[in-house]
Amino acid sequence: MLLSQIFSGVGLAAGVTVGALLVQDMLHSTALAGLPSALLTAGSAVAAVSIGRLSHARGRRPGLAAGYLAGALGGAGVVAAAALELPALLLLALFLYGAGTAANLQARYAGTDLAASGNRARAVSTVLVATTVGGVVGPNLAAPAGHLAAALGLPALTGLFLISGAAFAVAALVLIVWLRPDPLVLARSMPGEPDARAESEGAKPAGRRRPGLWLGVLVMVLSQLVMVAIMTMTPVHMHDHGHSAAASGLVIAMHVGAMYLPSPLTGALTDRFGPTAGVAASGTTLLAAGITAAASPDDSVVLLTLALVLLGIGWNFGLVSGTAIITDAVAIDTRAKTQGVVDVAVAVAGATGGIASGLVVAATSYPILSLVGAALVLITVPAVIAVSTRRARA
Repeated sequence: MLLSQIFSGVGLAAGVTVGALLVQDMLHSTALAGLPSALLTAGSAVAAVSIGRLSHARGRRPGLAAGYLAGALGGAGVVAAAALELPALLLLALFLYGAGTAANLQARYAGTDLAASGNRARAVSTVLVATTVGGVVGPNLAAPAGHLAAALGLPALTGLFLISGAAFAVAALVLIVWLRPDPLVLARSMPGEPDARAESEGAKPAGRRRPGLWLGVLVMVLSQLVMVAIMTMTPVHMHDHGHSAAASGLVIAMHVGAMYLPSPLTGALTDRFGPTAGVAASGTTLLAAGITAAASPDDSVVLLTLALVLLGIGWNFGLVSGTAIITDAVAIDTRAKTQGVVDVAVAVAGATGGIASGLVVAATSYPILSLVGAALVLITVPAVIAVSTRRARA
């Protein structure tokens, strides 16, 4: 599982780092630069349902492997579309590429299948941190991948998709060969499964959602929307102000690293202080990220890097705490399907953030986009207060 996450982490890089630039180059429109993120996340939404249902029926291994193989096919389609100058095929391929992203994201649930309730955040973090290696290496391959594509007679911007598609295919192969036994299938067969123990001690019966599910969905949806919106337009913003592809690749690499590398710490903190505290930390960090991005001078790579690092950490807190809340709130017999539906909401939020980001920047500016994102995360404040107040009264 961890090895497959490393390879799939490389696969995450292409859509983030060069997807917006590729569409901007082929369609000659800054307003449509957010379209790749929208298509990737829309494809992720559709794939999330399919992966969830397949995982529910057959286990994590076939569900995740199918998602990665679809992502690999999408990567090949992007390369073909750019080489043949077919914008329609490009958009279709980006949509299909999103399946790889969905599989990478849903792999975190596999880490919780066999974990006790009090250790689920740390279990999520173990899976997420494996993505860091590929996620950090991937964006920094933008320049050499471009040289490789040019040497093969392909457009330079397709190089990263060429490598990422292959990485998704390897991730699928690793799961098919080595993910044995299947964690979800094994968890269902264990008589000491956490939900079963809780039921025997008089807790709510299996299949009934415990309080907290809505908070987990809210924090993941908001953190995804804000993160995708700001992240998508940062390479475009840097490109428009004279920064090189290597510079934007470095910023995105630092961002992706911050999305996953702090996972052991955020997981431990969430388990120690509770997922509600993790939600509060997510909102606070995302707020700081939006303000920093808005205040960064156009020529300051350092401040943009800081903003994107904070953006990644805030997203990580939201994902870890939200996943722990949702996993605790849903019993094992319906967990995979529910997790798939939740990830659809997360993907739709990402698609909204991706497509809206280009429109907002075209109509206003990158700083305004960042400030709007910062304002949106304030929605988590009353949610955290409401949950904390209810628990205090209980």
